[in-house]
Amino acid sequence: MNIAMISEHASPLAALGGADSGGQNVYVAQVASELGRRGNRVVVFTRRDDPGLPDELDCGDNVRLVHVEAGPPRPVRKEELLPFMAEFRRNVSAWLDGSPIDFDLVHAHFFMSGLVADELREARGLPYVITFHALGKVRRRHQGTADTFPDERFEIEERVARNAAAVIAECDQDFHDLQGLYGAPAERIRTVPCGFSTREFGPLPQAQARQRLSLPTDEPVILQLGRMVRRKGVEEVIRGLSRLVHDYRQRALLVVVGGESPEPDPVRTPELGRLMGIAREEGVEELVRFEGQRDRRHLRDYYCAADVFVSTPWYEPFGITPLEAMACGVPVLGSAVGGLKSTVVDGETGFLVPPRNPEAIAERLAVMLREPKILARMRERALARAGEYTWQRVTDLLEDVYEEALGRSALPVPAIVASRDRVPGGTFRAAASPTIAATIPVTSSRDASEPEGGSR
Repeated sequence: MNIAMISEHASPLAALGGADSGGQNVYVAQVASELGRRGNRVVVFTRRDDPGLPDELDCGDNVRLVHVEAGPPRPVRKEELLPFMAEFRRNVSAWLDGSPIDFDLVHAHFFMSGLVADELREARGLPYVITFHALGKVRRRHQGTADTFPDERFEIEERVARNAAAVIAECDQDFHDLQGLYGAPAERIRTVPCGFSTREFGPLPQAQARQRLSLPTDEPVILQLGRMVRRKGVEEVIRGLSRLVHDYRQRALLVVVGGESPEPDPVRTPELGRLMGIAREEGVEELVRFEGQRDRRHLRDYYCAADVFVSTPWYEPFGITPLEAMACGVPVLGSAVGGLKSTVVDGETGFLVPPRNPEAIAERLAVMLREPKILARMRERALARAGEYTWQRVTDLLEDVYEEALGRSALPVPAIVASRDRVPGGTFRAAASPTIAATIPVTSSRDASEPEGGSR
Protein backbone atom coordinates (compact mmCIF):
# COMPACT_ATOMS: atom_id res chain seq x y z
CA MET A 1 0.00 0.00 0.00
CA ASN A 2 0.94 3.64 -0.43
CA ILE A 3 0.11 5.39 2.84
CA ALA A 4 0.13 9.11 3.63
CA MET A 5 0.63 9.50 7.37
CA ILE A 6 -0.25 12.92 8.84
CA SER A 7 1.04 13.92 12.27
CA GLU A 8 0.86 17.71 12.36
CA HIS A 9 2.63 18.37 15.66
CA ALA A 10 4.31 15.07 16.59
CA SER A 11 7.31 14.51 14.36
CA PRO A 12 9.07 11.15 14.51
CA LEU A 13 12.31 13.16 14.69
CA ALA A 14 11.38 15.01 17.89
CA ALA A 15 13.22 14.54 21.16
CA LEU A 16 10.70 13.20 23.64
CA GLY A 17 9.96 14.10 27.22
CA GLY A 18 9.05 17.71 26.59
CA ALA A 19 5.59 19.19 26.96
CA ASP A 20 4.61 18.55 23.34
CA SER A 21 6.54 15.37 22.59
CA GLY A 22 5.56 11.94 23.75
CA GLY A 23 3.92 8.68 22.79
CA GLN A 24 2.43 9.93 19.52
CA ASN A 25 5.92 10.68 18.22
CA VAL A 26 7.04 7.16 19.14
CA TYR A 27 3.90 5.62 17.61
CA VAL A 28 4.35 7.39 14.26
CA ALA A 29 8.06 6.55 14.06
CA GLN A 30 7.64 2.89 14.92
CA VAL A 31 4.55 2.18 12.82
CA ALA A 32 5.91 4.00 9.76
CA SER A 33 9.17 2.06 10.01
CA GLU A 34 7.44 -1.29 10.39
CA LEU A 35 5.04 -0.58 7.52
CA GLY A 36 7.96 0.41 5.31
CA ARG A 37 9.97 -2.65 6.26
CA ARG A 38 7.06 -4.78 5.03
CA GLY A 39 7.17 -3.18 1.60
CA ASN A 40 4.52 -0.49 2.02
CA ARG A 41 5.44 3.03 0.90
CA VAL A 42 4.91 5.59 3.68
CA VAL A 43 5.19 9.38 3.51
CA VAL A 44 4.91 11.15 6.89
CA PHE A 45 3.75 14.78 6.82
CA THR A 46 4.58 16.88 9.88
CA ARG A 47 4.77 20.64 10.51
CA ARG A 48 8.10 22.40 10.07
CA ASP A 49 9.07 23.81 13.48
CA ASP A 50 12.69 24.69 12.68
CA PRO A 51 13.94 26.63 9.62
CA GLY A 52 17.02 24.41 9.50
CA LEU A 53 15.09 21.21 8.83
CA PRO A 54 15.31 19.73 5.32
CA ASP A 55 12.20 19.89 3.16
CA GLU A 56 12.23 16.11 2.90
CA LEU A 57 14.19 13.33 4.53
CA ASP A 58 14.63 9.73 3.40
CA CYS A 59 14.24 7.58 6.51
CA GLY A 60 15.03 4.29 4.77
CA ASP A 61 12.89 1.21 4.15
CA ASN A 62 10.30 2.99 2.00
CA VAL A 63 9.67 5.80 4.51
CA ARG A 64 9.98 9.50 3.69
CA LEU A 65 9.42 12.46 6.01
CA VAL A 66 8.05 15.75 4.61
CA HIS A 67 8.26 18.98 6.63
CA VAL A 68 5.18 21.05 5.80
CA GLU A 69 5.12 24.84 6.01
CA ALA A 70 2.29 25.88 8.35
CA GLY A 71 2.74 28.97 10.46
CA PRO A 72 6.10 30.15 11.75
CA PRO A 73 8.96 27.62 11.47
CA ARG A 74 9.43 27.36 15.21
CA PRO A 75 7.86 25.40 18.07
CA VAL A 76 4.24 26.39 18.66
CA ARG A 77 2.04 24.93 21.40
CA LYS A 78 -0.49 22.44 20.08
CA GLU A 79 -3.29 24.53 21.52
CA GLU A 80 -2.32 27.33 19.11
CA LEU A 81 -1.86 25.30 15.90
CA LEU A 82 -5.43 25.08 14.61
CA PRO A 83 -5.33 28.42 12.68
CA PHE A 84 -2.38 27.07 10.65
CA MET A 85 -4.11 23.88 9.51
CA ALA A 86 -5.58 25.45 6.36
CA GLU A 87 -2.05 26.30 5.23
CA PHE A 88 -0.90 22.82 6.25
CA ARG A 89 -3.64 21.24 4.11
CA ARG A 90 -2.87 23.47 1.10
CA ASN A 91 0.81 22.57 1.21
CA VAL A 92 0.16 18.86 1.64
CA SER A 93 -2.24 19.03 -1.30
CA ALA A 94 0.37 20.84 -3.41
CA TRP A 95 2.92 18.15 -2.53
CA LEU A 96 0.46 15.44 -3.59
CA ASP A 97 -0.16 17.28 -6.89
CA GLY A 98 3.55 17.10 -7.69
CA SER A 99 4.09 13.53 -6.52
CA PRO A 100 4.03 10.45 -8.79
CA ILE A 101 2.76 8.37 -5.86
CA ASP A 102 -0.86 7.24 -6.09
CA PHE A 103 -1.80 7.03 -2.41
CA ASP A 104 -4.29 4.40 -1.25
CA LEU A 105 -5.27 6.01 2.04
CA VAL A 106 -4.36 8.46 4.78
CA HIS A 107 -3.63 7.58 8.41
CA ALA A 108 -4.18 10.71 10.49
CA HIS A 109 -2.89 11.20 14.03
CA PHE A 110 -4.60 13.64 16.42
CA PHE A 111 -7.67 15.72 15.67
CA MET A 112 -5.97 18.46 13.60
CA SER A 113 -4.41 15.87 11.32
CA GLY A 114 -7.89 14.36 11.10
CA LEU A 115 -9.25 17.72 9.94
CA VAL A 116 -6.63 17.85 7.18
CA ALA A 117 -7.39 14.24 6.21
CA ASP A 118 -11.12 14.96 6.06
CA GLU A 119 -10.54 17.90 3.73
CA LEU A 120 -8.31 15.72 1.53
CA ARG A 121 -11.11 13.15 1.46
CA GLU A 122 -13.56 15.76 0.23
CA ALA A 123 -11.17 17.17 -2.37
CA ARG A 124 -9.49 13.98 -3.58
CA GLY A 125 -11.66 11.06 -2.49
CA LEU A 126 -8.83 9.66 -0.33
CA PRO A 127 -10.21 7.46 2.47
CA TYR A 128 -8.65 7.95 5.87
CA VAL A 129 -8.15 6.18 9.17
CA ILE A 130 -7.86 8.23 12.37
CA THR A 131 -6.02 7.57 15.62
CA PHE A 132 -6.95 10.44 17.93
CA HIS A 133 -4.34 9.57 20.60
CA ALA A 134 -6.45 11.68 22.98
CA LEU A 135 -9.95 13.14 22.98
CA GLY A 136 -10.87 16.75 23.64
CA LYS A 137 -14.01 16.03 25.64
CA VAL A 138 -12.07 13.71 27.96
CA ARG A 139 -9.36 16.33 28.41
CA ARG A 140 -11.92 19.05 29.18
CA ARG A 141 -13.64 16.81 31.74
CA HIS A 142 -10.39 16.35 33.66
CA GLN A 143 -8.80 19.77 33.19
CA GLY A 144 -11.67 22.21 33.02
CA THR A 145 -10.45 25.76 32.48
CA ALA A 146 -6.83 24.60 32.36
CA ASP A 147 -7.61 23.13 28.94
CA THR A 148 -6.85 25.91 26.44
CA PHE A 149 -7.67 24.07 23.23
CA PRO A 150 -10.41 25.93 21.33
CA ASP A 151 -13.94 24.57 21.61
CA GLU A 152 -13.88 23.95 17.85
CA ARG A 153 -11.91 20.82 18.69
CA PHE A 154 -15.09 19.03 19.79
CA GLU A 155 -16.92 19.63 16.51
CA ILE A 156 -13.86 18.65 14.49
CA GLU A 157 -13.50 15.40 16.41
CA GLU A 158 -17.18 14.61 15.91
CA ARG A 159 -16.90 15.30 12.18
CA VAL A 160 -13.74 13.23 11.79
CA ALA A 161 -15.15 10.32 13.81
CA ARG A 162 -18.25 10.40 11.59
CA ASN A 163 -16.43 10.58 8.24
CA ALA A 164 -13.39 8.36 8.77
CA ALA A 165 -13.37 4.98 7.05
CA ALA A 166 -12.14 3.56 10.36
CA VAL A 167 -11.52 4.97 13.83
CA ILE A 168 -8.79 3.39 15.92
CA ALA A 169 -9.33 3.10 19.67
CA GLU A 170 -6.22 2.39 21.72
CA CYS A 171 -8.00 0.63 24.57
CA ASP A 172 -11.47 -0.32 25.82
CA GLN A 173 -11.95 3.05 27.54
CA ASP A 174 -11.09 4.81 24.30
CA PHE A 175 -13.66 2.65 22.49
CA HIS A 176 -16.39 3.57 24.97
CA ASP A 177 -15.49 7.28 24.85
CA LEU A 178 -15.59 7.34 21.06
CA GLN A 179 -19.04 5.78 21.12
CA GLY A 180 -20.50 7.54 24.14
CA LEU A 181 -19.03 11.03 23.74
CA TYR A 182 -18.76 11.27 19.96
CA GLY A 183 -21.31 8.85 18.57
CA ALA A 184 -18.69 7.08 16.47
CA PRO A 185 -20.32 4.08 14.75
CA ALA A 186 -19.28 0.89 16.57
CA GLU A 187 -18.96 -0.99 13.28
CA ARG A 188 -16.14 1.36 12.23
CA ILE A 189 -14.16 1.38 15.50
CA ARG A 190 -11.16 -0.92 15.78
CA THR A 191 -9.22 -1.46 18.99
CA VAL A 192 -5.48 -1.41 18.24
CA PRO A 193 -3.11 -0.76 21.16
CA CYS A 194 0.31 0.86 21.18
CA GLY A 195 3.47 -1.21 21.40
CA PHE A 196 7.15 -1.35 22.28
CA SER A 197 10.29 -2.05 20.29
CA THR A 198 11.95 -5.38 20.98
CA ARG A 199 15.18 -3.97 19.54
CA GLU A 200 15.22 -1.11 22.03
CA PHE A 201 13.92 -2.74 25.18
CA GLY A 202 14.66 -5.96 27.04
CA PRO A 203 16.11 -7.12 30.38
CA LEU A 204 19.64 -6.19 31.50
CA PRO A 205 21.45 -6.97 34.77
CA GLN A 206 20.24 -4.39 37.27
CA ALA A 207 23.70 -3.81 38.78
CA GLN A 208 25.16 -3.16 35.34
CA ALA A 209 22.46 -0.61 34.49
CA ARG A 210 22.85 1.17 37.83
CA GLN A 211 26.60 1.35 37.45
CA ARG A 212 26.26 3.06 34.07
CA LEU A 213 23.83 5.59 35.56
CA SER A 214 25.80 6.11 38.79
CA LEU A 215 22.86 4.90 40.87
CA PRO A 216 23.32 3.23 44.26
CA THR A 217 23.27 -0.55 44.25
CA ASP A 218 22.25 -0.97 47.89
CA GLU A 219 18.79 0.62 48.03
CA PRO A 220 15.50 0.30 46.12
CA VAL A 221 15.05 2.49 43.03
CA ILE A 222 11.68 3.73 41.79
CA LEU A 223 11.51 5.19 38.28
CA GLN A 224 9.14 7.81 36.89
CA LEU A 225 9.79 8.58 33.22
CA GLY A 226 7.77 10.75 30.87
CA ARG A 227 6.61 14.24 30.06
CA MET A 228 6.71 16.78 32.84
CA VAL A 229 3.09 17.93 32.88
CA ARG A 230 0.86 17.97 35.93
CA ARG A 231 -1.70 15.40 34.80
CA LYS A 232 1.04 12.74 34.65
CA GLY A 233 0.77 12.51 38.43
CA VAL A 234 4.44 12.94 39.36
CA GLU A 235 3.40 15.10 42.32
CA GLU A 236 1.40 12.20 43.73
CA VAL A 237 4.41 9.90 43.33
CA ILE A 238 6.61 12.29 45.33
CA ARG A 239 3.98 12.61 48.04
CA GLY A 240 3.59 8.83 47.99
CA LEU A 241 7.36 8.48 48.48
CA SER A 242 7.10 10.73 51.52
CA ARG A 243 4.40 8.51 53.01
CA LEU A 244 6.44 5.42 52.19
CA VAL A 245 9.36 6.84 54.17
CA HIS A 246 7.45 8.34 57.09
CA ASP A 247 4.55 5.90 57.50
CA TYR A 248 6.13 2.62 56.39
CA ARG A 249 9.77 3.32 57.32
CA GLN A 250 10.87 2.22 53.88
CA ARG A 251 13.56 4.21 52.09
CA ALA A 252 13.83 4.32 48.32
CA LEU A 253 15.36 6.55 45.66
CA LEU A 254 12.90 8.07 43.19
CA VAL A 255 14.49 8.84 39.80
CA VAL A 256 12.46 11.27 37.65
CA VAL A 257 13.37 11.40 33.94
CA GLY A 258 11.87 14.03 31.65
CA GLY A 259 11.89 17.71 30.82
CA GLU A 260 12.79 20.17 28.10
CA SER A 261 16.58 19.94 28.52
CA PRO A 262 19.26 17.38 29.48
CA GLU A 263 19.81 19.19 32.75
CA PRO A 264 16.82 19.50 35.11
CA ASP A 265 16.12 23.16 34.42
CA PRO A 266 13.08 24.59 36.28
CA VAL A 267 13.14 27.67 34.04
CA ARG A 268 12.78 25.73 30.80
CA THR A 269 10.49 23.20 32.46
CA PRO A 270 8.42 25.02 35.11
CA GLU A 271 6.74 21.79 36.20
CA LEU A 272 10.15 20.53 37.34
CA GLY A 273 10.53 23.57 39.60
CA ARG A 274 7.11 22.89 41.10
CA LEU A 275 7.98 19.24 41.70
CA MET A 276 11.30 20.14 43.28
CA GLY A 277 9.40 22.40 45.68
CA ILE A 278 7.03 19.55 46.58
CA ALA A 279 9.98 17.24 47.30
CA ARG A 280 11.38 19.88 49.70
CA GLU A 281 7.96 20.42 51.26
CA GLU A 282 7.56 16.68 51.86
CA GLY A 283 11.04 16.30 53.36
CA VAL A 284 12.28 13.85 50.72
CA GLU A 285 14.42 16.18 48.64
CA GLU A 286 17.50 13.98 49.09
CA LEU A 287 15.54 10.91 47.90
CA VAL A 288 14.36 12.39 44.59
CA ARG A 289 16.83 12.57 41.72
CA PHE A 290 15.69 14.72 38.76
CA GLU A 291 17.53 13.64 35.61
CA GLY A 292 16.10 15.95 32.94
CA GLN A 293 15.57 14.85 29.35
CA ARG A 294 17.39 11.72 28.23
CA ASP A 295 18.18 10.39 24.78
CA ARG A 296 16.10 7.37 23.86
CA ARG A 297 19.12 5.10 23.60
CA HIS A 298 19.66 5.51 27.37
CA LEU A 299 16.13 4.61 28.45
CA ARG A 300 16.75 0.88 28.64
CA ASP A 301 19.35 1.44 31.34
CA TYR A 302 16.91 3.53 33.36
CA TYR A 303 14.16 0.94 33.13
CA CYS A 304 16.49 -1.94 33.98
CA ALA A 305 18.01 -0.08 36.93
CA ALA A 306 14.61 0.23 38.61
CA ASP A 307 12.89 -2.09 41.03
CA VAL A 308 9.50 -0.55 40.25
CA PHE A 309 8.28 1.69 37.45
CA VAL A 310 5.59 4.16 38.51
CA SER A 311 3.05 5.70 36.12
CA THR A 312 0.12 7.34 37.91
CA PRO A 313 -1.54 9.83 35.53
CA TRP A 314 -4.95 11.31 36.27
CA TYR A 315 -6.07 9.85 32.94
CA GLU A 316 -4.20 8.26 30.05
CA PRO A 317 -5.26 7.44 26.47
CA PHE A 318 -2.86 4.48 26.44
CA GLY A 319 0.57 4.82 28.06
CA ILE A 320 3.64 3.50 26.23
CA THR A 321 6.20 3.83 29.03
CA PRO A 322 4.61 1.12 31.23
CA LEU A 323 4.92 -1.30 28.30
CA GLU A 324 8.57 -0.38 27.81
CA ALA A 325 9.22 -0.94 31.51
CA MET A 326 7.51 -4.34 31.49
CA ALA A 327 9.51 -5.26 28.39
CA CYS A 328 12.61 -4.75 30.54
CA GLY A 329 11.16 -7.04 33.22
CA VAL A 330 10.17 -4.23 35.60
CA PRO A 331 6.81 -4.35 37.45
CA VAL A 332 4.54 -1.33 37.10
CA LEU A 333 2.61 0.59 39.73
CA GLY A 334 0.02 2.42 37.66
CA SER A 335 -3.21 4.36 37.85
CA ALA A 336 -6.34 2.37 37.09
CA VAL A 337 -7.14 4.52 34.05
CA GLY A 338 -7.28 4.19 30.27
CA GLY A 339 -4.81 1.85 28.64
CA LEU A 340 -3.07 1.05 31.91
CA LYS A 341 -6.11 -1.00 32.89
CA SER A 342 -5.44 -3.14 29.83
CA THR A 343 -1.66 -3.52 29.96
CA VAL A 344 -1.04 -3.82 33.71
CA VAL A 345 -2.61 -6.90 35.32
CA ASP A 346 -3.35 -5.90 38.91
CA GLY A 347 -1.56 -8.16 41.38
CA GLU A 348 0.29 -10.00 38.59
CA THR A 349 2.50 -7.63 36.57
CA GLY A 350 2.27 -4.87 39.17
CA PHE A 351 -0.50 -3.01 40.93
CA LEU A 352 -3.20 -0.56 39.90
CA VAL A 353 -4.23 2.24 42.26
CA PRO A 354 -6.82 5.03 42.07
CA PRO A 355 -5.47 8.19 40.38
CA ARG A 356 -4.38 11.13 42.54
CA ASN A 357 -3.94 8.93 45.62
CA PRO A 358 -0.50 9.19 47.32
CA GLU A 359 -1.63 6.94 50.19
CA ALA A 360 -2.42 4.07 47.81
CA ILE A 361 0.89 4.60 46.02
CA ALA A 362 2.80 4.34 49.30
CA GLU A 363 0.90 1.24 50.46
CA ARG A 364 1.52 -0.67 47.22
CA LEU A 365 5.15 0.42 47.00
CA ALA A 366 5.68 -0.90 50.52
CA VAL A 367 4.32 -4.30 49.50
CA MET A 368 6.44 -4.45 46.37
CA LEU A 369 9.68 -3.31 47.98
CA ARG A 370 9.35 -5.40 51.15
CA GLU A 371 8.40 -8.68 49.50
CA PRO A 372 11.23 -9.91 47.22
CA LYS A 373 9.27 -13.00 46.17
CA ILE A 374 6.30 -10.91 45.05
CA LEU A 375 8.58 -8.55 43.14
CA ALA A 376 10.41 -11.44 41.45
CA ARG A 377 7.14 -13.04 40.37
CA MET A 378 5.88 -9.73 39.04
CA ARG A 379 9.08 -9.27 37.05
CA GLU A 380 8.56 -12.58 35.25
CA ARG A 381 4.92 -11.92 34.53
CA ALA A 382 5.56 -8.33 33.40
CA LEU A 383 8.09 -9.55 30.86
CA ALA A 384 5.70 -12.18 29.54
CA ARG A 385 2.82 -9.70 29.37
CA ALA A 386 4.85 -7.15 27.40
CA GLY A 387 5.49 -9.77 24.72
CA GLU A 388 1.85 -9.41 23.72
CA TYR A 389 2.36 -5.75 22.67
CA THR A 390 5.11 -5.54 20.05
CA TRP A 391 5.04 -2.96 17.25
CA GLN A 392 5.01 -5.91 14.85
CA ARG A 393 1.70 -7.10 16.30
CA VAL A 394 0.34 -3.54 16.29
CA THR A 395 1.23 -3.19 12.61
CA ASP A 396 -0.42 -6.53 11.82
CA LEU A 397 -3.64 -5.15 13.22
CA LEU A 398 -3.25 -1.81 11.47
CA GLU A 399 -2.73 -3.43 8.09
CA ASP A 400 -5.99 -5.32 8.64
CA VAL A 401 -7.72 -2.03 9.47
CA TYR A 402 -6.31 -0.42 6.31
CA GLU A 403 -7.57 -3.27 4.15
CA GLU A 404 -11.02 -3.04 5.73
CA ALA A 405 -11.07 0.72 5.33
CA LEU A 406 -10.17 0.45 1.65
CA GLY A 407 -12.87 -2.15 1.17
CA ARG A 408 -15.41 -0.01 2.94
CA SER A 409 -14.55 3.10 0.92
CA ALA A 410 -15.32 1.16 -2.27
CA LEU A 411 -18.78 0.09 -1.08
CA PRO A 412 -22.01 2.10 -0.97
CA VAL A 413 -22.84 0.93 2.56
CA PRO A 414 -20.73 0.21 5.67
CA ALA A 415 -19.04 -3.17 5.38
CA ILE A 416 -16.74 -3.28 8.40
CA VAL A 417 -17.52 -5.72 11.18
CA ALA A 418 -16.53 -4.56 14.65
CA SER A 419 -13.50 -6.39 16.07
CA ARG A 420 -13.05 -5.23 19.62
CA ASP A 421 -11.82 -8.66 20.55
CA ARG A 422 -8.78 -8.24 18.32
CA VAL A 423 -6.44 -7.13 21.04
CA PRO A 424 -2.95 -8.57 21.59
CA GLY A 425 -2.75 -11.98 23.12
CA GLY A 426 -0.52 -14.75 21.90
CA THR A 427 2.84 -15.44 20.36
CA PHE A 428 4.05 -13.14 17.64
CA ARG A 429 6.79 -12.99 15.08
CA ALA A 430 10.29 -11.98 16.11
CA ALA A 431 10.88 -8.24 15.83
CA ALA A 432 12.70 -6.68 12.92
CA SER A 433 14.65 -3.45 12.82
CA PRO A 434 12.51 -0.29 12.90
CA THR A 435 14.17 2.22 10.62
CA ILE A 436 13.00 5.68 11.64
CA ALA A 437 13.19 4.73 15.29
CA ALA A 438 16.76 3.54 14.90
CA THR A 439 17.88 6.87 13.48
CA ILE A 440 16.17 9.46 15.66
CA PRO A 441 17.51 10.97 18.90
CA VAL A 442 14.59 10.74 21.30
CA THR A 443 13.89 10.39 24.99
CA SER A 444 11.14 9.61 27.41
CA SER A 445 7.76 8.66 26.25
CA ARG A 446 2.69 11.61 25.31
CA ASP A 447 1.49 16.04 24.56
CA ALA A 448 0.41 19.69 24.84
CA SER A 449 2.02 22.39 26.89
CA GLU A 450 -0.21 22.13 29.93
CA PRO A 451 0.11 24.95 32.41
CA GLU A 452 -2.22 23.71 35.12
CA GLY A 453 -2.31 20.03 34.55
CA GLY A 454 -2.96 18.24 31.45
CA SER A 455 -2.52 16.27 28.43
CA ARG A 456 -4.28 16.25 25.18
